[in-house]
Amino acid sequence: MAQIWAGTDIGKTHHHCVVLDAEGRKMLSRRVLNDEPELLALLADVLALDEDVLWAVDVADGMAALWINVLLNHNQQLVYIPGLAVNRASAGYRGMGKTDAKDAVVIADQARMRRDLTVLQPDDEHTIELRILTNRRADLNADRTRRINRLRGQLTSFFPALERVLDLGNLGPLVLLTGYQTPAALRRSGRSRLETWLRNRKVRGADILAQAALEAAERQHTTVPGEKIAAQVVHTLAREVMGLNEQIAEIDKLIAARFRDHDLADVIASMPGIGPLLGAEFLAATAGDMTRFGTADRLASFAGVAPVPRDSGNISGNLHRPKRYHRGLQRVFYTSALISIRSCDESRRYYERKRAEGKRHTQAVLALARRRVNVLWALIRDGQCFQGGLPVTAAA
Repeated sequence: MAQIWAGTDIGKTHHHCVVLDAEGRKMLSRRVLNDEPELLALLADVLALDEDVLWAVDVADGMAALWINVLLNHNQQLVYIPGLAVNRASAGYRGMGKTDAKDAVVIADQARMRRDLTVLQPDDEHTIELRILTNRRADLNADRTRRINRLRGQLTSFFPALERVLDLGNLGPLVLLTGYQTPAALRRSGRSRLETWLRNRKVRGADILAQAALEAAERQHTTVPGEKIAAQVVHTLAREVMGLNEQIAEIDKLIAARFRDHDLADVIASMPGIGPLLGAEFLAATAGDMTRFGTADRLASFAGVAPVPRDSGNISGNLHRPKRYHRGLQRVFYTSALISIRSCDESRRYYERKRAEGKRHTQAVLALARRRVNVLWALIRDGQCFQGGLPVTAAA
């Protein structure tokens, strides 16, 4: 049992640390630079007060990474309290203002009183690499989505007929837009020349794409003001999206390679609907260590696929999605459940049974995702692979 509690409000350049004793009295309050010598000095000063200390932070990665690793490398007890919980709890403390010092007091005091906070543990190098790679992929994918949306908006502003017939999630339409953007340019080219141009650039279905583009061009003979500059912007955006596609493809290869090197890769990938990318995201979120959660129920709650009751007065049985959950992990279980409905007979039957019970599509998929948490939990616990509805040993 800790004798003192040290709460740290995490900042980009500076952190603020407050230490409380068992009665909640403030023993130390200090603003410290996010730099190793300063952090080591703070650690030494707090340990000089009492070596039996429980540390708490409100950020579990990113700008808190150095401080967290300093503490874990010195075998300190460390817990995580989410920033949302700190914000809500601060309303119960004196003062209407918000300062780093007050937030640090709240963090330390919550760590002193609560017993349900997540204990932070050091991750292995493999898990950290997967987390970095999957986070980078998510950033690239978000950039790609933003640019596609901008591309659609720009193209709609002067050539809406072409925007309607192009699927910009595919490579062919993007290649087309790097060479032809306006109705007049497409009509001047003609179908035969356009089709040949696309084929020379290895575009699949060049004939179908060329026909669709020419039909769109024939439907618009009006020149919109600013069309020339807008066409240049469309060309640039199409190039950027193609570049991002290449980057995502490269990082997918890295993720798949690092995932296959993990000890649990065969077990996780044996689950229907889970491939290297979703498997890597699962490991990045959980490190593959089920002891961190204790039970499959806690893993399901962490993943946001276990509904929580929201009862009041005479109302009971009112279930809602939890507000605090790992959205990336929820995506893993929800997406893999969707895929398994098409690829696994057992999953499809379970989904159809839930639909027959009157559940909506999303509810039925979440129910399947919840069931799959239990299955994956058991497979990892026993070191077995899923095969034909029955687990078999990973070595088999």
